[in-house]
Amino acid sequence: MIKQVTVFLPNRPGTLERMSQALGAANIQVMGLMVADSSDFSCVRLICDHPVGAAELLGEKGFHAELTNVVATEVPDVPGGLATVLHRFVSADLNVAYAYCCSFGGRVVDIVCVQGEPVNIKLAQVGFTGLTAQELGIAG
Repeated sequence: MIKQVTVFLPNRPGTLERMSQALGAANIQVMGLMVADSSDFSCVRLICDHPVGAAELLGEKGFHAELTNVVATEVPDVPGGLATVLHRFVSADLNVAYAYCCSFGGRVVDIVCVQGEPVNIKLAQVGFTGLTAQELGIAG
């Protein structure tokens, strides 16, 4: 599992830009991004090279940021490739809360938030090993 930064932003012009500028000024690279909105706020999910530092920095800048454990997995680039990965989660009795894609050095990697405790034990029971932070070249 890897760490994802989740940031809750008010739905106002410029908030996503200010968050991005803060990360850029701190030399933090964003590799994956998902934004989901509601009427009042947006939930921004980030995969970046220094997730702990990013969450701390954003907190210092007044943003509400949290760290979440997610699974990173390379999905076969064939029809039904995603289904083969999802089947592994289903066979471990895990629910997929959300998923999104990002790129790491030319590889397409899916980021998946799975639910159903204990996640690590259930994944191990079906022989599933996601990509590690080290394999992706990001800080743990």
